[in-house]
Amino acid sequence: MKTFSATPADIDKKWILIDAEGVVLGRLASIVAMRLRGKHKATFTPHMDMGDNVIVINADKIQLTGNKRDKPNYWHTGYPGGIKSRTTGAILEGAHPERVVTQAVKRMLPGNSLARKQMTNLRVYAGTDHPHEAQDPTVLDVKSMNKKNTRS
Repeated sequence: MKTFSATPADIDKKWILIDAEGVVLGRLASIVAMRLRGKHKATFTPHMDMGDNVIVINADKIQLTGNKRDKPNYWHTGYPGGIKSRTTGAILEGAHPERVVTQAVKRMLPGNSLARKQMTNLRVYAGTDHPHEAQDPTVLDVKSMNKKNTRS
């Protein structure tokens, strides 16, 4: 029996809508990264873009555990002495809170050209409105996926 390797004709992309309100950032990012890569499918092929198109809404209402809200995020402008920083809480309360979710998902993907292609299938919005109603996205309940199994 030969190992199955998907071709572009075998790829079936779906649209998935995820509500990020009250969900922990790392748990959400790992679920979104898995969906973008297509690892949830039985026909997963590592060198093909098998993943779905993911829409994340309410990115400004994401939960952070511990002191991560006060953690500084650094970037460099390219000029001498151009290192800048801003806390994660300031980014969430600022003009672009969706960048926190986008960076978390990006850092959970491999650092190659296929991951950059897969990141184009992610759409993150701060509020509840999004322009992708025509694609009829399937709602994925992430809150129920993250509950721990408790024994009674």
